[in-house]
Amino acid sequence: MKRPLVILGAGESGIGAAILGRKHGYEVFVSDSGTPQPRYLEELKARGIAFEAGEHSEDQILQAGLIVKSPGIPENAAIIQKALNTGIPVISEIEFASRFTEQCIIAITGTNGKTTTTSLLHHILTKAGKKAAKGGNIGTSFARLVTEGGYDYYVLEISSFQLDGMKQFRPHISILLNITPDHLDRYDQDFEKYIDSKFLITKNQKGGDYFIYNLDDEVITERMKGMLFSAKTVPISIRQTVDFGAWANDEEIHLEIGKTSFAMKINDLGIQGKHNTYNSMAAGIAARILEIRKEDIRDSLSDFKAEAHRLEKVGRVSGVEFINDSKATNVNATWYALESMQRPVIWIAGGVDKGNDYSVLEPMVSKRVKAIVCLGIDNMNIHQAFGKTVDIIVNTQSMEDAVKMAYHLADKDEIVLLSPACASFDLFKNYEDRGNQFKMAVREL
Repeated sequence: MKRPLVILGAGESGIGAAILGRKHGYEVFVSDSGTPQPRYLEELKARGIAFEAGEHSEDQILQAGLIVKSPGIPENAAIIQKALNTGIPVISEIEFASRFTEQCIIAITGTNGKTTTTSLLHHILTKAGKKAAKGGNIGTSFARLVTEGGYDYYVLEISSFQLDGMKQFRPHISILLNITPDHLDRYDQDFEKYIDSKFLITKNQKGGDYFIYNLDDEVITERMKGMLFSAKTVPISIRQTVDFGAWANDEEIHLEIGKTSFAMKINDLGIQGKHNTYNSMAAGIAARILEIRKEDIRDSLSDFKAEAHRLEKVGRVSGVEFINDSKATNVNATWYALESMQRPVIWIAGGVDKGNDYSVLEPMVSKRVKAIVCLGIDNMNIHQAFGKTVDIIVNTQSMEDAVKMAYHLADKDEIVLLSPACASFDLFKNYEDRGNQFKMAVREL
């Protein structure tokens, strides 16, 4: 008889792992030290899966034959260390789910752009008539998708926290979009550890697999020096041409695979901005590797709409445009957002600072930003970083006040941009809640 499968964390990831484990004959126990969402507890009850909330019963957990942990639980958590010291293997839900499917996996990671690229590639595949699922770090957990079955392709957004639990996970195509400092509080403030985590996406790939990477990202290319890759490496670049991969100039993107090539006007892409050129190239070249027809790729790249909370146009009020970029939870994402603005910006920023280095934003802020509206409990770092660059910096502690203040500071044809560069947990449930409150506040002006 199998020793119990213990799931730590009762969020989407944990519930997916629990139902997949139950399907494959495991005795399953779910433990969450916090307060899970009621809908997840109801699902466990309905499926007859044992669980606890508000605590971790150590005696029961340490009887496990295998532990699947939520990506939100760090490796140095006491219960994880005790399990490892007892000899119990601890893996991620992504790793666990991958053991129960032989279908094609495309895994996408990067500090920024992974949600857009994942959604765009899924859009291309489904528009081409393929049975493709989208999940992982967005939407539905990989384990739940595998439980459902019926898919030929799994397009997965993978976070660094999910990669940390990898043992045998092997995508047919892996995509590494960029690496900039983020989540360093989880990695002992050591950027090298975060880089190590991102490169785990290609660790188990073999000949016949593909590793798509950003040739223009110096962190990626520096780390790749001296590394050996079993997968075929596929670069993407907007700075130089490549014989095998994707590249762009000021007017077109080019996809080059073997003897076939494909070109498309950048102005015809459904999502604009330099960062989205990279995302479009990454999704497009992955689609060509999967032998999707050029016509389907062209149509999909042109009609794709940006994800909610990612440079989402909310509307205009008296000539002032409001843009929701709540998903920009780090400095690099906000840099791309500011870079794509062509008119003066009233910038709403702030939240939980994860050790941000705001200095990289200073040149872009001096060019684009007219005023900063801070939205957070502690805004000191923003004041210190931009006090000499921006004349007007004000503090607010609610989205309603932030939006009203930004609207007051904006003139006609200027932009109010919510692009926080920070996590949301000081004032909001998550970045979606933050973005939705922004949209609501705009509608009430």
